[in-house]
Amino acid sequence: MKIAIAKEVDAAEPRVAATPDTVKKFKALGIDVAIEPGAGIKSGLLDADYEAAGAAVSADAVKDADIVIKVKRPEVSEVTKYKKGALVIAIMDPYGNEPALKALADAGVSAFAMELMPRITRAQVMDVLSSQANLAGYRAVIESAEAFGRAFPMMMTAAGTVPAA
Repeated sequence: MKIAIAKEVDAAEPRVAATPDTVKKFKALGIDVAIEPGAGIKSGLLDADYEAAGAAVSADAVKDADIVIKVKRPEVSEVTKYKKGALVIAIMDPYGNEPALKALADAGVSAFAMELMPRITRAQVMDVLSSQANLAGYRAVIESAEAFGRAFPMMMTAAGTVPAA
């Protein structure tokens, strides 16, 4: 079995579908892993990091992959690169995106929408909605604090409490 980590085509998308640590876990299960060049760059992960974890870096990574993992649904232009019978696992955003889904079906490619994973305890580790919303909220607080320009109210430090400005 071969899993390919596809590079996101959306220039504004900084995420990558798998980290080098994930690659190590796949390799430990005897799975071949390939990644498209530069797929992890915007997440601070170099091709060399993936190679060290056991992944092959190749522009043709998705060509003969049994499973293609992405953050977002593949564009119609990407689907033509996938082999018939492949499975794409991503945030598919299927509602209102019939042309993209039709392209997958026409190419004989199956898809698994991660955002439609049941939100139950057993599936919690695969719940992309909660994990991504949590990260977005965390980042929003950090960016708000930077833009605020003053200390947040009642900041407690080793030197004491800083009162609200």
